[in-house]
Amino acid sequence: MNLKFPILRVVTKLLIPYIILFAFYVQFHGDYGPGGGFQAGVILAAAFILYTLVFGLRSGLRVARPAVIETLMPLGVLIFGGTGILTLLAGGNYLQFDVLDHHFGGGLLPAGEHLGMFLIEFGVGVTVASVMISIFFCFSGRERSS
Repeated sequence: MNLKFPILRVVTKLLIPYIILFAFYVQFHGDYGPGGGFQAGVILAAAFILYTLVFGLRSGLRVARPAVIETLMPLGVLIFGGTGILTLLAGGNYLQFDVLDHHFGGGLLPAGEHLGMFLIEFGVGVTVASVMISIFFCFSGRERSS
């Protein structure tokens, strides 16, 4: 392990949990105020990118495995699209959330518009975070050209 810049490494380890916590805050409160899936995805990806910049590409690839990232990209799109299909199957139009007005699971999940927006924003957040991390890994793994 390279012990260059120990203060930067310690500060990064202290900041990353708060960055991730803020990303979750933006994700789960996006339907109440500014924010949502896209912003939360970018903030979450920034935490992984910061970790990789400070601790190196090899460490970053161990934390955010490419196989997991490549699985999360289409999964987020499927969550988004699946929510629209769910509204169609419930008798509404694509992404018409008011047809989700009954509670699923005995009231454990929110209903209607809130459930629909939560699923949409969650799918967007997963997709954006995984794509941003993947793009960063693609560019950081390239060799310099003269």
